[in-house]
This record gives sequence, structure tokens and C-alpha cells, in this order.
Amino acid sequence: MLNRFRQFWTKVISPIANLLLKLGVSADAVTLVGTIGVCAGALIFFPRGHIWLGTVVITCFVFSDLIDGYMARTSGTSSKWGSYLDSTLDRLGDGAIFGGLVLYYAGSAGDTPWMAAVTLWALVMGATTSYARAKAESLGLQASGGLAERSDRLVSVLVIGFFSDVLNLPILLEIVLCLLAVASTITVVQRTLSVRKQVLADPANAGLGTPGTPPPASPAPGKPAANEQDGNDAPPATS
Repeated sequence: MLNRFRQFWTKVISPIANLLLKLGVSADAVTLVGTIGVCAGALIFFPRGHIWLGTVVITCFVFSDLIDGYMARTSGTSSKWGSYLDSTLDRLGDGAIFGGLVLYYAGSAGDTPWMAAVTLWALVMGATTSYARAKAESLGLQASGGLAERSDRLVSVLVIGFFSDVLNLPILLEIVLCLLAVASTITVVQRTLSVRKQVLADPANAGLGTPGTPPPASPAPGKPAANEQDGNDAPPATS
């Protein structure tokens, strides 16, 4: 989430990460604890209207996203499993943050149904943005970039949400959520058009199967398949 400031924050968190490694704590454990902390901060405090407090709790655990990566690299335990776990749990954290705000606006604390709908749309589009990239990469294509990436969405919500609550200006959070809903939708469209452009630029590799190799035809009902041992379909005898 803090990729744009990774070099600076790596220097800040490295003593903590090194201490955890000496204590025998694994990077996966840090990933799991960080996700639990983010989800707890969002789902406990946001629905009650304690936006600033929830943001502080979430921010404390967000740094686990850097700590676990540093620990994995330093200890030489970076793996596909760790990458999968980190990415999957990140999406749970994202869902908890926006889901907590949905509950806030839908409940007695916010009592603003239309904002609950906007926030839910931002949540759905944010998840779709991540899925679009993952699906494209699984097909050997690229779908990164766009108007609102994950770091943009989370930083803006947490920062504006904090000051919106502290300054008692709820309109600030409402504005940023509306903008994120629009920006995330545009990002999905951008990534979709990018993938389509790549496919159209290389039609020979547009199929899901092996390029240039049509699937084998199924024999008609009642007709033996080629090379079956019956009459003319049988292979020639060899001496």
C-alpha cells in the first residue's frame, strides 16, 4: 500500500522486522496479524462512527504490509505461497475498510443510505480492478495502471476519513468516496480496453488453446474414431 514511499519506510521498519526475525516470528504470521488488525479496526470502529480512531488502528497495522515483505526477503523465505497469501489477505483488508464505511452509512451512526450505496459501489469496483489485473496476468497480458490503483484508494480514504472526523466535516469523506467510486469504475474500463487492445494486436495468440492448433473433432455417434482396429481405419501392418 505504501509502494511510493517504500524506500523511506523500509529504513523505518527494518529494526522492527529484524527483531521479529530474531524472535522467530515468520513473515506469514505478520501478514495474518496485520490483516486481522486492519479488519478489526475497520469493522469495530467505523460502523460506530469512530472514523478517526479506526483509521489510527488501521494505519498501525498497515505497516505489516511492508514488514512481512522485508522479513521474507531478508530471511530468504520469499515464495509463491507468501505472495499469494499477502495478496489475498490484502483484499480482505480492503473489503473490511470499505465494508465498515458501508455499515457506518447504512446504520444509525451515518443514516445515509445513498452514501452506503456509493461506498458499496466503490468497494465492488475496487475489487474488480484488482481482479482485472490478476486475470489479465494469468492470460499472459498486462492490465496495470489506471486512474485509481489500490494505494490511491486506501491512502485517500484513510487520510481524508481521519481529517473528516477530526474536523467534523463529514462532507470531505463523502466527496472522496464519490470520487473513488467514479475513478475505480474508470480504472476498470481502462484496464479492460488495455487488455482488448493487446488481444487485437496479436490475433494469432488470442485463443485460450495452443495457437494454431484446432481442437480434435469428436467422432459422430456410432462412427469409430480414426485408427481403431476395424477395416480400412486400421493402421497398416508393419513387417
